[in-house]
Amino acid sequence: MATLETTVNGLKLPNPFVIASGPPGTNANVIGKAFDEGWGAVICKTVSLDASKVINVQPRYARLRSRKSGEIYGWENIELISDRPFATWIDEFKKVKDQYPDRILIASIMEEYHRDAWHEIVHRCQEAGVDAFELNMSCPHGLPERKMGSAMGENPDILEEVCGWVKEVAKRPVWAKMTPNITHIEDPSRASLRAGCDGISAINTIRSVIGVDLETLRPEPTVEGYTTLGGYSSQAVMPIALRMCLEIATVIKHEFPDRTLSGVGGIETGNDAAQFILLGCDTVQVCTAVMKSGYGIVKPMQEQLLAFMERHAFARVEDFRGHSVQFFTTHADLVRRQTEARAVKKVEAEQKKVVKTDAEWHGDDFVKQTDALARG
Repeated sequence: MATLETTVNGLKLPNPFVIASGPPGTNANVIGKAFDEGWGAVICKTVSLDASKVINVQPRYARLRSRKSGEIYGWENIELISDRPFATWIDEFKKVKDQYPDRILIASIMEEYHRDAWHEIVHRCQEAGVDAFELNMSCPHGLPERKMGSAMGENPDILEEVCGWVKEVAKRPVWAKMTPNITHIEDPSRASLRAGCDGISAINTIRSVIGVDLETLRPEPTVEGYTTLGGYSSQAVMPIALRMCLEIATVIKHEFPDRTLSGVGGIETGNDAAQFILLGCDTVQVCTAVMKSGYGIVKPMQEQLLAFMERHAFARVEDFRGHSVQFFTTHADLVRRQTEARAVKKVEAEQKKVVKTDAEWHGDDFVKQTDALARG
């Protein structure tokens, strides 16, 4: 019988479904709710040492709906990292671990370009009992003036240096979360892994403008008539996330085979999750779908993933992780393969014209059939 239990970087998860950093992990209360519903792990909303500079606005979300069904397929946010005091988070980390000692709590952390700050936030989170870290090097909006988020993650040299600072003091697994707002996601991924990170998370949201209101002529979401570039998520980004996970998985397979990958981007079903795992992901993260449908979606997601596994006789997640990576190649190789396949089909078609018994001879094709038999 198939099982969803998996071990990633020494962390034992009941299933590979992880709450991604964001509103669904914004305090101890909702983190507990996620564990109660059966999520395999929770990554808290990103925390920093000084939350006093974090001031959110309203509205801060905008959505794209299908013109026919009205279903939400695109979501933009201009929300910042957690605005709650770091001391409060430390207390809540302890509370969550006391209440759920066997569940995996991952701290998403972000700091400025200061070695001591990164050391301090890691030390204090570890002392509070978190099981792992995710480094937010990828938020596409807010705080760039402090060189935080994607302002760091878009520069592989800085990224490698900062990840190295974290690994100097981290006693728990460390994942670096990648920004998609870069030409080659392999470059910052390699930099993070060279620095010693145990895994990669990908992708964060895509820098975007979701649209303009044609009545007011103002971009959305509109705050006092203005807006700022936001981060795009939901099911519309899944093809981009799959492509980038494939690229990172290829790097891991050939250069860092002992590291892991957590896939993020548009996952809403168990079948979505299966695709990410087939392309090399060890776990999958979900945020926007929880905001759309609630924490309870993890149950049908698990059921659907198990059904997929049983249909293909996979006993564990590890049995099919990365299975589909082998089927990607170059365009030149596709041309070669198709040319060879067509040549084989042509020969097979010719062979079908060869008579096998005396009853198959036909007067109209007598000469052709004779020639075919002569060619053997």
